[in-house]
Amino acid sequence: MATRSTPTERQKRLGAELRKMRLAAGVTTGYAASLLGIDRTRLSNMESGIRPFSADRIRTLACNYACADERYVSALVAMAEDKERGWWEQYRGTLSAGLLDIAELEWNAVRVRTTQFMHVPGLLQTEEYARAVFGAVLPPLSRLEVELRVAHRMGRQQVFERAEPLPYVAYVHEAALRMPYGGVEVMRQQLRSLATASERDGINVRIVPTSVGGFPGAGHAMLYADGAVPQLDTVQLDSAHGPEFTSAEAQLSKYRVHLDWMDSAALPSAASRDLIRNVAREL
Repeated sequence: MATRSTPTERQKRLGAELRKMRLAAGVTTGYAASLLGIDRTRLSNMESGIRPFSADRIRTLACNYACADERYVSALVAMAEDKERGWWEQYRGTLSAGLLDIAELEWNAVRVRTTQFMHVPGLLQTEEYARAVFGAVLPPLSRLEVELRVAHRMGRQQVFERAEPLPYVAYVHEAALRMPYGGVEVMRQQLRSLATASERDGINVRIVPTSVGGFPGAGHAMLYADGAVPQLDTVQLDSAHGPEFTSAEAQLSKYRVHLDWMDSAALPSAASRDLIRNVAREL
């Protein structure tokens, strides 16, 4: 099987899960490699996502690692067998790998929940609003770079148009509704679009009003993607140097508590929609 010079986050995750399974079983790299008839270097490359796993090899290892969770093993097999080229691949080489990994994560998620404090969530942004957000980046992006990112962001919204739309919950702080990216008219249109989107089946927009006061998480944006099984959940965080991904259980647990807090603090869906429309009228 061919090697990958730059595996995607999803490919690295598959390898990491097989490595975690091996370590939990107390099996050495050498012994695991012998089960597959390969050398230890090749197995290490597979666990790093540099080389792919086949479905048969995953099942062989899972059996010898005494992993009895068939749903988990089947989910890993499905990851290995998925060879479909995603729409985001058209941007490989022109946009950062991290941006493509976000699109792939959303596309394969069972559900996505996000928290946003300064922006409308990317999956619900209008084209003009997204252009204004990318125009505020430092160091400044070229016009071409801005337009590539806008096109990619609009492409991500395909998750709502497919045969089985992505279930999506967005917890948005009221402050994000009052940050006029692109000016008053762009923001007004964005808020109207957000309110309309919140009426669609499967899209739930919940506003955390400023009256709540303090909030956990230091106000950073976060995306929680539910995997096919809980072991494959992933959190994506924004940072100044690009997206970061984590799947450590301790971190996932922390962010689930964060989401629970947001859910308890946010207004109900209908009241959230009313607030969005009121802010749009006030602009």
